[in-house]
Amino acid sequence: MILGLGSDLCDIRRIERVLAAHGERFLARVFTESERARAERRTEALRAATYAKRWAAKEACAKALGTGFSHGVFHSDMGVVNLPSGAPTLALTGGAALRLAALVPAGMQPTVLVTMTDEPPYAFAQVLITAAPRA
Repeated sequence: MILGLGSDLCDIRRIERVLAAHGERFLARVFTESERARAERRTEALRAATYAKRWAAKEACAKALGTGFSHGVFHSDMGVVNLPSGAPTLALTGGAALRLAALVPAGMQPTVLVTMTDEPPYAFAQVLITAAPRA
C-alpha cells in the first residue's frame, strides 16, 4: 500500500551559496552527523552536490509525509542513511517519525524508499513510503 510520494529538484549552486554564506550553522541545522561525515569525505568538487541530494531527499520526504515542514517536522528529523546493500533510505526521528507512525495502519510495517541523483547543476530525489502487513 502506498502511503506517500514526494519528489524534489534542487539547484546545487543554491546549496553552494548557502554553504558559503552560512557554513557550519546551516550544516548543523539541516543535516545529521552521518550525512555531514559522508559529505565531508567527498572532494570539494562533489561536496555541495552530496548535500544538495540529501536536501532534495528531505524535501521529498516532507512531501511524502503530507506535512511539508510543519506540524513538528524538521529537516534534521530526516537523515539519509545507506543500507548494507548501499541503497539509500531515510532514518526518521522526532516529528517526522511521529508523522510516519500516524500514517501507518495498524498491523502494517512502513518502508521508506529513496532514490537520489545529480546532473549538475541539479540534484533530484524521490521518496516513496509504503506499508505492508507485519510478518
